[in-house]
Amino acid sequence: MFDANRRQYSFAYRGRTVPPVIRVSPGQKLNIDYFNSLPVTSKEKCDIGPCMNMSNLHFHGLHVSPRFPQDDVLSMLAMPGDTLHYLVNIPLNQAPGLYWYHTHPHGESHRQVLDGMSGAIVVEGIERYVPELARLRERVLVVRAVDIEHDAEAATLKSRLEIPATRCGTSSEQVERIFTVNGAIRPSIDIAPGERQFWRILNAAADRYLDVQIDGQAFEVVALDGMPLAYHNPNRPKEFLEHFLLAPAGRIEAIVTGPPSGSRTTLRTRCVDTGPDGDANPEMVLADIIPGGRTSSTTYAAPKGRPIYKVTHVERLENSLPDFVATFTEDEKGFYINGRKFELKSDPMLRVKVGGYQHWRVVNATRELHPFHIHQVHFLSYAENDVKLANPEWLDTTNVPVGGSVDLIMDFTDPIIRGMSVFHCHLLNHEDKGMMAKILFF
Repeated sequence: MFDANRRQYSFAYRGRTVPPVIRVSPGQKLNIDYFNSLPVTSKEKCDIGPCMNMSNLHFHGLHVSPRFPQDDVLSMLAMPGDTLHYLVNIPLNQAPGLYWYHTHPHGESHRQVLDGMSGAIVVEGIERYVPELARLRERVLVVRAVDIEHDAEAATLKSRLEIPATRCGTSSEQVERIFTVNGAIRPSIDIAPGERQFWRILNAAADRYLDVQIDGQAFEVVALDGMPLAYHNPNRPKEFLEHFLLAPAGRIEAIVTGPPSGSRTTLRTRCVDTGPDGDANPEMVLADIIPGGRTSSTTYAAPKGRPIYKVTHVERLENSLPDFVATFTEDEKGFYINGRKFELKSDPMLRVKVGGYQHWRVVNATRELHPFHIHQVHFLSYAENDVKLANPEWLDTTNVPVGGSVDLIMDFTDPIIRGMSVFHCHLLNHEDKGMMAKILFF
């Protein structure tokens, strides 16, 4: 649907161009009719040519089947006027937390996600791991990046968001994107002094990073990329972090405490150095945090049930040679994984028998930061540049440093993931230009 206010096409639901937050419990089904009402002839240009306005949905981070009619991004494609019918089975052992949905038609995903075609998914039940959450007000904060490259008000917007005049990091690019929070530029978030709130922050940007920080306090982190910290370690329900780097598609769920009355506090993103060939990713204010009452947010509804834990022992794999190495490269003609540019007709790059874990290494042989993502599963990110991390994390998207590598333990134990899936760089313009590969689970 065309959003006249933003002058771009958007998701529409019940007549409004505001993507709904989908809430679901483990064991339930998502039954979605997705109608493509984009025009037959597009005036927009996509990353590999004119847009065809084909579209579909990806349920990012959910451990669901890659086969029709679930999380199938390869063969489920709707041309203008077509409708796709999704029936997604949320498993009983799905980790509760923040996930999201966005369009994923190869070659056009960047344009559509940049236009805002995305929304949050909340899998209920996270308070089973941190009971305090059941008593706190919840906020779902969807952060998107919008293009200001040709905006006549660009200078005013940069000033409003307090973007420094000096360049950030080693990138020589000009600032082309600013962030919005739930569709608004620098909104106000009310929180009473000393009040504790539960914030769920999603980086829904198509191609920009967030290094989120709140002035003067740490996040009490309870989940990353939808995965409760306690899911794999019952003795670790929280982690205190001063800031956290969210790759495009990354999520953080944390408790935030209201600052003292009269103080000026902001939610901001810090400078992210994306490398000499990367995009500008400067510091800017995302939202103002202001003293306020308790009327503008909903109270989190607490379902009943006991937590499910999945304690894994993968130390042997961490010290083994990689089962698979994925190398990201790029040149003036496109973006590649292991020297191959993705095409829909491509054969799978590898085949994996479901039922175990694998050690993967992802190598970034370029001069810019890349976020690695794989559909259907989470992985343990435990080493960077051959050095083990002090706090390994279970994620579905991780950053691969410029000229460096990350080592991951891939969880391929779930029998429902059988079928053809994909892994790719989550800078969606890179994915559209070829930095994606198929993986066949059998």
